[in-house]
Amino acid sequence: MSKIKLLLDVVTDLRSLADSLQAVADAMASNEPVDASHPETPAQVPAQKSEEKAVTLEQVRAVLAEKSHDGFTAEVRALLEKYGASKLSQIDPSKYAALLAEAEALK
Repeated sequence: MSKIKLLLDVVTDLRSLADSLQAVADAMASNEPVDASHPETPAQVPAQKSEEKAVTLEQVRAVLAEKSHDGFTAEVRALLEKYGASKLSQIDPSKYAALLAEAEALK
């Protein structure tokens, strides 16, 4: 029975690793040279303010993956359950900002 428990733990860890890798890939994709190569213009400033208000799935995933990698896996899972989901993709996008704020507060 303990071997089954170990295998289930490995599966859980692999899923966590996959989520972390996805978050890293998303973060790298969002940091393409387009942002660095173009200087910030006044037309881009309002767009950034609206982006701050609208938190994306990728932003939340990146922070949660980082926190999980830093040893807060149980706390990350508890946050997801607090918002009524077992996976980030099941959470209502309107709750992303609050989830992100709570995740960033983990220490």
